[in-house]
Amino acid sequence: MRHRTSVAIVGAGPAGLLLGQLLHARGIDFVIVENRSREYALARIRAGVLEQSSVDVLESVGLADNLHERGLVHDGIYLQHEGVRTHIDFRDLVGRTVTVYGQQQVVRDLMAAHDAIGSSVYYEASDVTPSGVETPRPLLTFSHGGESHEVEADFIVGADGFHGVCRTIIPATEISVFERNYECAWLGILADVAPSTDELIYALHPDGFAMHSMRSTTVSRLYLQVEPDDDIANWSDERIWDGLHERLGTPGWTLNEGPITEKSITPMRSSVASTLSYGRLFLVGDAGHIVPPTGAKGLNSAISDVAMLGAAIGEHYDGTSTRLADYSRRALSRQWKTQYFSQWMTDMLHTPSIQTPKDLAAFRYRSQLGQLEFVTGSQHAQQTLAEQYTGLSIE
Repeated sequence: MRHRTSVAIVGAGPAGLLLGQLLHARGIDFVIVENRSREYALARIRAGVLEQSSVDVLESVGLADNLHERGLVHDGIYLQHEGVRTHIDFRDLVGRTVTVYGQQQVVRDLMAAHDAIGSSVYYEASDVTPSGVETPRPLLTFSHGGESHEVEADFIVGADGFHGVCRTIIPATEISVFERNYECAWLGILADVAPSTDELIYALHPDGFAMHSMRSTTVSRLYLQVEPDDDIANWSDERIWDGLHERLGTPGWTLNEGPITEKSITPMRSSVASTLSYGRLFLVGDAGHIVPPTGAKGLNSAISDVAMLGAAIGEHYDGTSTRLADYSRRALSRQWKTQYFSQWMTDMLHTPSIQTPKDLAAFRYRSQLGQLEFVTGSQHAQQTLAEQYTGLSIE
C-alpha cells in the first residue's frame, strides 16, 4: 500500500504524538508509525514533572484540560543536606511553577486527542525503514497487519528514541555523539501511599542521593542512589524503605510507607548528537539527546524540540524555511544549556561511587556540602536554579 503525506513521524511516544497535534493545528497532514504496541506506550513509567514552558506548549494546542484538573502545581522544590531541608520558591524567585503530571498521562491525553481527529497512527509496525532523506521525496517503509506500506513524505521526523532507527541512517561522517556515563544509578519505586511532602525533595546524604516525588495525591514516586551494576533483586521492600527513611529523614518529619507496586534500577547517562537534522530528516527528543533525570528535563527537552520543529515546519508550508534550516542549531543550543543544568544537579546531589578512593570521596562530599550551602544561602543562586528548573524559553 502506498501513501502520500507531508510529514512521516517515526515513534508514537510523547514527542511524536505531540508533533502530530502541532501539525494538525496548522492543517498539515502526517502519519505516525510506532513499532511498539499502544498498551506498551501507556505502561511505561517515566518522567513526571512538566516545566512551565511545557505546560505552555500543551495549552497552545488545547491539550492541558486534564493536566490542569489532575496535575499538581508546585511552587518550588526542597534541597536537603545534613538533615537540613530548604525550600526553593520558584514562584517567588522567578514567577514560574512546575506541574507534576506523569508522562503516561500525557501520552494518554495525546492518544485520546489523536483518536478524536482520526489520525493515521500505526502501532506494532515492523521493519520500519526511512530512506531517501537526501532527496526531495523521502520514503518510509514498514509492515503492519501483514501488509507492506510505503509512505512518501516531504519530511521524516525521528521521534523513535535513543535506540531508534532514524539517527542510524545519518552517515557517520555527518554526525558525532557526545556522551557521559555517570557513576551512579537510580533505584525508583512507585508506592500506593499519599506523598509525605507537598513538593519534591532532593536530598544529599553520606549514603547517597534520595528523592521524594509523587504522581498524584495517592501515589508516591521515590528514588535511591545505587551503583550502576546493582541488581534490583538485592533490594527488598524493607531495605528500600529503610534506605529512604535514613536518607530523607529530618527531625519532626515522617515518611509514610505503602505497598510498592513497581521498582527498577535505571543507569544515568548524558548523550547529545552533533546534529538533529540531515537532509529532510529531523530528530527530536531521545533520538537526539538524553539527560540524567535529576533535573527533570527528559520529557521537557522533547517537548521543546517538538515545539521548535512544529513551528518551523508550519512556517515552511507558509513559504518561509529559515527556521526549519536552522532547527538543529537552535534546538541544540537550548539542549546544551539543559545538559549543563542536569549535569550540575546530578554532580551536586550524588555521592561518589564506592570505587572512588576514600580521601577523594571525602573531599568531593564536603565540596558538595559547600555547594549546597551556597545555593540554599544565595538568592542569586536560587534564581538561577529556579529559572532553569521551570524551563528556559522556547524560541
